[in-house]
Amino acid sequence: MSGFSDILMFDVGAVFGKLFIAAILGGIIGWERERRGRPAGLRTHLLVCIGVTLMMLVSEHIFVNYQSYKHDSILRIDPARVAAQVVTGIGFLGAGTIMRSRASIRGLTTAASLWLVAGIGLAVGSGFILPATFATVMAIATLVIIPFIGRRMERDKYRTIKMLIAGQEHFLDDITCILDDITGILEKNSVKLQNYKFEKDIQKNEIMYDINVKYKDEKMLLLASDDMARTVKDIKRFSLE
Repeated sequence: MSGFSDILMFDVGAVFGKLFIAAILGGIIGWERERRGRPAGLRTHLLVCIGVTLMMLVSEHIFVNYQSYKHDSILRIDPARVAAQVVTGIGFLGAGTIMRSRASIRGLTTAASLWLVAGIGLAVGSGFILPATFATVMAIATLVIIPFIGRRMERDKYRTIKMLIAGQEHFLDDITCILDDITGILEKNSVKLQNYKFEKDIQKNEIMYDINVKYKDEKMLLLASDDMARTVKDIKRFSLE
């Protein structure tokens, strides 16, 4: 029994309790992400929070075991080093949840929640239970309540209009005329031209336009798109991204 007691050189109840609390707090945030179908859901947040808590507990355990060394010793024990590495390393996991889909980027909130869960795990591991719990409550409030407020806000939206036009013999003159027509149509429908680019296929005598626009009302953008498709001549392909 003495050998077994030597292995358990820590408060079993406190350690297991912290890991259990980390699982609950991380699981609450993970459940919200899982419910919304995000790439990093319940299991990911659970594992991150439990793992980071364990790292912090190990860091404190090492510090306790070697704290007998004096300040002038060659061996330096700093429990904050593990925490610093966690903050840095969690960024790589968060980056894996960020995905670009055409003109939009998804996964930023999930990456931020993973970073927060890592902080909660560090707090639980160091015994900072109450702030970790409060941070979890604030995180859930942010993830659940803010989207309802965001739906009522009139926000700017961005899309890219793609047009493939054929049969343009006078390159510069045709581009000037088309851009003037497009700008007028967009302004009439309360859609703002942000910037554009074009690419000409000389052999096929075709030009592909990428027109980036800013708008607030989806219906107005659709009206502008329909107006452009009817006004601009020789359009072979038209799409919104």
